[in-house]
Amino acid sequence: MGNYCGKLFAELGADVILVEPPDGTPLRHEPPFAGDVPGPDSGLAFAYANTGKRSVVLDLDRAEGARTLRDLARTADLVIETERPGVAAARGLAWADLSEGNPALVMTSITPFGQDGPYGQDEADDLVLLALGGLLALGGYRDGPPVRAAGDQAMAMGGLFGAVASMLALTSAELTGAGQHVDVSVQECVVLALENAVQFYDLEGTVRGRGSGVGDRAGAGVFACADGEIYILAGGIGGNRFWPNLVDWLESEDVPEAAALRGDRWGEREFVTGDEAKGIFNRVFGPFAARRTKAELYAAAQRRRVPLCPVSTAADIVDNRQLAHRGFFVENTGLGTLMPGAPYLLSETPWRTNGRAPRLGEHTEQVLSEIGRPGVSA
Repeated sequence: MGNYCGKLFAELGADVILVEPPDGTPLRHEPPFAGDVPGPDSGLAFAYANTGKRSVVLDLDRAEGARTLRDLARTADLVIETERPGVAAARGLAWADLSEGNPALVMTSITPFGQDGPYGQDEADDLVLLALGGLLALGGYRDGPPVRAAGDQAMAMGGLFGAVASMLALTSAELTGAGQHVDVSVQECVVLALENAVQFYDLEGTVRGRGSGVGDRAGAGVFACADGEIYILAGGIGGNRFWPNLVDWLESEDVPEAAALRGDRWGEREFVTGDEAKGIFNRVFGPFAARRTKAELYAAAQRRRVPLCPVSTAADIVDNRQLAHRGFFVENTGLGTLMPGAPYLLSETPWRTNGRAPRLGEHTEQVLSEIGRPGVSA
C-alpha cells in the first residue's frame, strides 16, 4: 500500500524517503525474486514499487529512531504510514505530534479498514479485503466459488486512492498553510471498484453476481479461438445497433446458420437472455471463432464495427503494438527487467523512472546528515 503510494510521487519528481525497519519493509521479502534468488534487494514487487526512492533504516520502536523521524518530518510535505491504528500515536508519531513542528504537514494513513470502527484494529490481507469490499463475489464462474483476481489488487487500490487523497490534501496545504490527516480505508477503496453492481439492482432488479466469461445474453461472452480467447459484446448495448453488423459479417463468411440470427426476436430482451438464444448464438459463432486467431477476429471486427477484443495474456501485453508505441514498458535498471511505466503522459512535468529501487539502508547516512544527525541509524 504505502510502497506503491510513495512510488507515484517519486516518479513525478518528489524526493521520497522510504523509512524501513532493520530487516527492511516486508515487501522486500515477498516473491517472486529476480533469478529465483531470494534476498532483500531482488524482490520484483519491491523493485517495481520503490524505484527512485532513498532508503533509510530506523527502528521506530526505539526512542532515538522516533526522534529521528520527527526531525525528518519537520521538513517534509507528506508522511505516508501503514501501521495499525494507534501504533503511530503510541510512538509519539501521530499527525498531531508531527505537525507540531510542521503545521503544513500532510500525513496519510492507509490501513485495511480505516482508523476507527468495529474493524479498525483488525489486520487483513488482500484476499480478505477483496472479500469484505464485495469485489470477490463478482469473480469466478456462476457455478463455482469466488475467484480472486491475480496480484494484490486491493492493496494497489489503497495505494492509488491514498496518492489521490494525499495530492488533494497537499494542494489544500499549499493554499492555506494548514496540513491534515488523511485516513484511507482499503475496504472502502475496493467498494468503489464494484462499478455498476448497484445499478444492476436499481435498473433491472437483479443482483449482479459471478459471470466470468459467460455472457448474460446472446452475443456476449468469452469464446475460444485458434490461439486463445476473445471477448465479444455485440448484443445488448447501444440499442442493439451492432447486431446487424455481426450478422452481416457472419453471412459474408458463409457461416452455417448465420441467417438464424436475423429477426425481430433478437432485439427482445426476454428472448436474448434465454437459453434458446444463447444456445443458437454459441452454435453459430463458436465454431467460426475457433478457426481464427485473435488478431484475425479483432481486425475483422474493427472493420465491421463489432465490439470484440482479444483476451490478452501477459506475453500479449508485452508484445502489444500500442503499448510499445507509447513506450509504456521501461527498464528497471536495478534488476535489468521490464516493468510498467505510468498510464499517463504529462506534457510539462513528465513521469520518469528515476532509477532503481534502493538497497536496504542505502541512504541512511546521507539523509540523516542532511538533518544534522550524522551516524544515527536507529
